[in-house]
Amino acid sequence: MDLAEMGIYTVEDILFYFPYRYDVFELKPLQELIHEDKVTIEGRIVHEPSLTFYGKKRSRLSFTVEVEEVAVKAVMFNRAFAKKQLNIDDTVTLTGKWDAHRLQITVNNYKKGPADEQASIQPVYSVKGNVTSYKIKKAVRTALQTCKDDINDFLPDTYLESYKLPGRLEAAAAMHFPEDRVQLKHARRRFIYEEFLLFQLKMQLLRKWNRESTSGNAQHYDPDRIKGFISSFPFTLTDAQQKALHQILNDMKSPYRMSRLLQGDVGSGKTAVAEVCLYASITAGKQGALMVPTEILAEQHFQSLQKTFGDRASIVLLTGSVKGKKRRELLLEVANGEVDIVVGTHALIQDDVHFRNLGFVIVDEQHRFGVEQRRVLREKGLNPDVLFMTATPIPRTLAITAFGDMDVSVINEMPSGRKAIETYWAKENTLERILQFIGKRVCEGEQAYVVCPLIEESDKLDIQNAVDLYDQLEEFYQNKVRVGLMHGRLSADEKENVMKEFADGDLDVLVSTTVVEVGVNVPNATIMVIYDAERFGLSQLHQLRGRVGRGKRQSYCILIADPKGETGKERMRIMTETNNGFELSEQDLQLRGPGDFFGKKQSGLPEFKVADMVHDYRALETARNDAATIIENDLLYCDPAYQQLNMYLEDNAMLHEKLD
Repeated sequence: MDLAEMGIYTVEDILFYFPYRYDVFELKPLQELIHEDKVTIEGRIVHEPSLTFYGKKRSRLSFTVEVEEVAVKAVMFNRAFAKKQLNIDDTVTLTGKWDAHRLQITVNNYKKGPADEQASIQPVYSVKGNVTSYKIKKAVRTALQTCKDDINDFLPDTYLESYKLPGRLEAAAAMHFPEDRVQLKHARRRFIYEEFLLFQLKMQLLRKWNRESTSGNAQHYDPDRIKGFISSFPFTLTDAQQKALHQILNDMKSPYRMSRLLQGDVGSGKTAVAEVCLYASITAGKQGALMVPTEILAEQHFQSLQKTFGDRASIVLLTGSVKGKKRRELLLEVANGEVDIVVGTHALIQDDVHFRNLGFVIVDEQHRFGVEQRRVLREKGLNPDVLFMTATPIPRTLAITAFGDMDVSVINEMPSGRKAIETYWAKENTLERILQFIGKRVCEGEQAYVVCPLIEESDKLDIQNAVDLYDQLEEFYQNKVRVGLMHGRLSADEKENVMKEFADGDLDVLVSTTVVEVGVNVPNATIMVIYDAERFGLSQLHQLRGRVGRGKRQSYCILIADPKGETGKERMRIMTETNNGFELSEQDLQLRGPGDFFGKKQSGLPEFKVADMVHDYRALETARNDAATIIENDLLYCDPAYQQLNMYLEDNAMLHEKLD
């Protein structure tokens, strides 16, 4: 039962249940040890270990070891029993976190005697219930013996030779029992490429299938009416907006269904481009739909579209709040074609909503338009052009490869005259001055966000931090400033109500643990304070900063941070020096490496066992190019060298799961 919870059902499953990390017991000279790294040292105990107790059943064992004629302090927590095992003059091997400043190691693994050269790399598995790492290792050894004749290498030899990749069975064995770092590195390379290639083949097949299944999808829009619509804007489109618009309109008049990602920094004018495309679809006699994640965002878009379109289009708002007779009337109007544009949450393409002639769908932020939604549209007999909009500045190379079944347009230019948000890095001891600054701006009719980091939504500590901060603000302002609180334990409705109060101006300051809803427009919000800013990545910080600066007044972003490491300090420095989201995303990619660039719960992005889309993005690009070549030249079906790959895809239903 425990194995089933871990997704292990067959012998092959256990073979490909890889360790999530490795403990490397590799001795290095003291001068090569890096501060705060996990390290292994070997030395002789020179002082009697000292044991102290504190709290309930908690203990601290400390002793000194001589390493390379240097005295190193070793500390172990809650291992009182070790006092009887460790004696003066014993040689010990210690593994733990290294503090270079104090010459101290916080031990989490120890053994008496010198380091064992043969056990330098140990796999660590994610386990549940009664399953232990030892049991997994034992089962893997059995699986390697049992399956060795059944594991076929489905990658064509040309790729194995060209990229110098080990065979599948050899690589699997090395993932579990690596002899050294080099062998492990090559085994990982093998599975990184394999995972990316299979993923990209699915993407390319989906792309090909979409094109071939939706011919005759051309929209015959009216260019003159579109020009007239654009000229009604109180601003001129930037060159980047015009380029993106040209790409989208070209897609719309092609016979194939469009699937395009429109990236643009906060405030770059994505909405204006989307509005022109909606209007183009209306001039072609079609209907349009705009899907957003929340009702408050839907209401804001609805009001904005009404203002822009005037009497050029009939626009309705369809959310969960629209019920009863009013809902039935709206649905009838949509089905009869009396409505040109429907704005709403994801539900607007499901259930009882029927369009007469849906031509253009815009999906705004957070919700990647998934396979399920495409299937629903197909069942309705609809194949609209689909435009996804995101303000997350994903590096272009990564966007193109991650969203392999889409084309990508980028608006990388800001409208002229927009005031840059001033960003400052402050220490926590300046909080009172910051609160005084907020109070002064609130008196002038402005609003502020104060954001605390949230590592996990269930993390009580973080929620308590937010509650404490909220109480602190309440006490400081003595009811002169209206303070609201939003955290992960609130229901979706409660969060939305708090956000609505803030958007409507009924709250002056919003303390939040959640990343404030992307896209919600609060023009009076001019201050974004980010607490413990070092806990966020650059892209997240930039997203938060983009919640302000939406009105005509000067806006500010204040980062309260006291980063210990150089990376954290560099992140703060970069934030204060640039407002360009794409520059930041490239820097983030370099700084964070294998960190979770997209955020832990970014919907629609695949999860890989070994590969990391950020850290391994060059391998992702290579796999994408190889997959494109395979699909474009029909190699899966025409070339015998690709027969095993084709069979693997068929056996794993990969050719069909995306298309059903």
